[in-house]
Amino acid sequence: MSNFCAAPNCTIRSNESASPFFRFPRDTERCKQWVDNCHCKDLEDKTPDQLNRHYRLCVNHFEPSMICKASPYRTKLKDNATPTIFDLTSHLNNPQCRQRKRIKELSNAEARQMKERKKDSVDQSKTNKNYAEGQVDPETNDTTQLTSKEKEHREYLKSLFEVIVVLGKQNIPLNRHTKEVPESKCLTPSNFKALLEYRMNAGGDEALRKRFEMSAMNKECCTFTQQMQMMEVCESCIREELLQEVREVRFFSLVTDDVVEISGESHLPMFLRFLDQANCLREEFVGFLPFEGEDETLMERLLTEVTKKWGLNMDYCRGQAHFSSGVHSSKMKAIATKLTEMYPTAVYTPRSTCALNASLASGVALTGVQIVMSTFKKIESFFNEASSLQLELENAISIFYQGNEEKANDLKEACRTNWTVRHDAFEVAVDVLESLLLCMDSVHDNEDLRWSDQVTNDALEISEALADFEFVATLVVLKNTLSFTRAFGKNLQGPTMDVYFAANSLTAVLHSLNEVSDNIDVYHEFWFEEAVNLAAALEIPVKVPRLYLRKHHAESGTEIQPESYFKEHLTAPVVSHVINELNDLFSENHLNALRCLTLVPAVMGQLKFNTSEENNVEMYRNDLPNADTLPTELHCWRVKWKHRGKVTLPSTVHETLQLAEVKFFPNVLAFLRVLCNLPVLSLDVDGDASRKRFQMYLENTPDKHRSKSLAFLNIHYNARHDLDVMVDSYIKMYPENESHEQVCQPVD
Repeated sequence: MSNFCAAPNCTIRSNESASPFFRFPRDTERCKQWVDNCHCKDLEDKTPDQLNRHYRLCVNHFEPSMICKASPYRTKLKDNATPTIFDLTSHLNNPQCRQRKRIKELSNAEARQMKERKKDSVDQSKTNKNYAEGQVDPETNDTTQLTSKEKEHREYLKSLFEVIVVLGKQNIPLNRHTKEVPESKCLTPSNFKALLEYRMNAGGDEALRKRFEMSAMNKECCTFTQQMQMMEVCESCIREELLQEVREVRFFSLVTDDVVEISGESHLPMFLRFLDQANCLREEFVGFLPFEGEDETLMERLLTEVTKKWGLNMDYCRGQAHFSSGVHSSKMKAIATKLTEMYPTAVYTPRSTCALNASLASGVALTGVQIVMSTFKKIESFFNEASSLQLELENAISIFYQGNEEKANDLKEACRTNWTVRHDAFEVAVDVLESLLLCMDSVHDNEDLRWSDQVTNDALEISEALADFEFVATLVVLKNTLSFTRAFGKNLQGPTMDVYFAANSLTAVLHSLNEVSDNIDVYHEFWFEEAVNLAAALEIPVKVPRLYLRKHHAESGTEIQPESYFKEHLTAPVVSHVINELNDLFSENHLNALRCLTLVPAVMGQLKFNTSEENNVEMYRNDLPNADTLPTELHCWRVKWKHRGKVTLPSTVHETLQLAEVKFFPNVLAFLRVLCNLPVLSLDVDGDASRKRFQMYLENTPDKHRSKSLAFLNIHYNARHDLDVMVDSYIKMYPENESHEQVCQPVD
């Protein structure tokens, strides 16, 4: 962010003056008004987001009536504040001076108006000086005079917050212990205190040094509890900046990830997907929700978090997507169903960041399926440890495919990617299973002592999972069942045109799966035979799972046949689950929304401009500025692109929204902005940065060392933060800590 005022002929710098500075608003209309009033050419080609991030105006350009003192410590603008005081003529008196800020040419009328305001500008400067000196604000009658002790105390708190933010964004725990431990029992200081001492010894923080020198020897500065409170304030302030962006654009979608363990407790990661003011589609992490209790309790807790704590209106929620596995799947399914009933426009969809087949398999609450999915995660983690392990697998593939070099090369290429999360993960797993088992056995034997004990133990664990018939049978059933949805799911994550055609191919996919269900005996016979042959090649005995035999053998009194067992407890439930899940994920409302992708010119052109979106937008009529004119506007939209001439048609929703002429079609613009919130549509290149950082945090941080607030700060590493706001929030939220003006408290 620039440290000088963006107004022409203004030389005020934030690092040389006590004058408050204000960011440009994110609201498009207000931001345009500010830019127009500035008459600065350099600002005209900037987006509202760029202006908000990098440009500011000082207080000298605002009328006194536009300024209020919302707190004793900060100067704020009113919601409708607009800068009106500018000096656009003084540079004319010195034409040889070099201007770094280009001034827009003024008409005679505009020049006269500026001169008339010059006198008011002088008066305004005097008024601002009085504010800085602590006189009474006529708007609020608040005194802004701070005592020297209060100023020192605030500087001290800012130093503490700055250290906490640095530690949090670097994912460094404030304390080496997960619970409060008196410093008298520690051999070395905590990370927080060590960084404070380093900061003081570096000589750059006099406020911090003075406070420590004044503290008594028997006092502990900033207790563990206060550190946690400050961490929560940091998280809250950064989240509020993000939520404010969402409120400004109104529409959003709610996205959750699989439940994670933090300090021994289950938490649900929550994301918000929205289109910001610059028409950039983003999916941002907003926090963890405790995931304990029954369905109704979880539902109430989620709505309370979103509406009351975050201040969002669920009536503006236009989509929801949830990824869950194992025992959590049923709870998340119940939450999704309830949300859809309460808010019909919150369409339930798959997640664009996860392959459809992986999502469908993870939601199957069968022991065998969950063993397969958890083993996939272990395999991915195992080969990420060292490149030499990948070479070991490729050598094993070469051994098993000596006579088919093309197939061997294809498998090697697939295994160099994150194949366990691909659309064809189960096909690759079946083809590579023999090589994978050979690789694991070789690593576990460790004849040449190349591998560490941890690696060999991991290899043994994976090998034992692979060498079980239940795993083999489950893998084969998943491969064959999900082969019907593989191309469909791949298209959903492809270009916009593929997504549109995928929506129209769902009927054929469901027809094929229903045929399998109706003839389950026939299909299961072929699939079971394939599993038996694969097990024979691996020398794995065909048998019923031991746990099932132990529970039911005595009750039945007869021998249980593996083929009948796996048909009843594996094949039939998996096929039924996939059919039901597809019907839930692709409701009529969802399909109608995807059919409206014909608003994208490239899709429209592929259909020879013979499209009709009017029948599919009924659910979103209230989101349109003028729904009555929609048919006429859609006709004009089609005609525009049909007679475009030699122009490349925009092929995505994002490209269409970037068009300058789309603003002349307000209904189309509004509908496209709502449509892109659907979680099934792919994000931009940088749109999922928050999710990637979230995954990195989970991979790099053991369960017992995880912290909700630390995770939030680390994931939002690039988020801007205001130390003054954090100090204000802390004083307001924890006034008991300020009753004696001292943060230091005696040690018990």
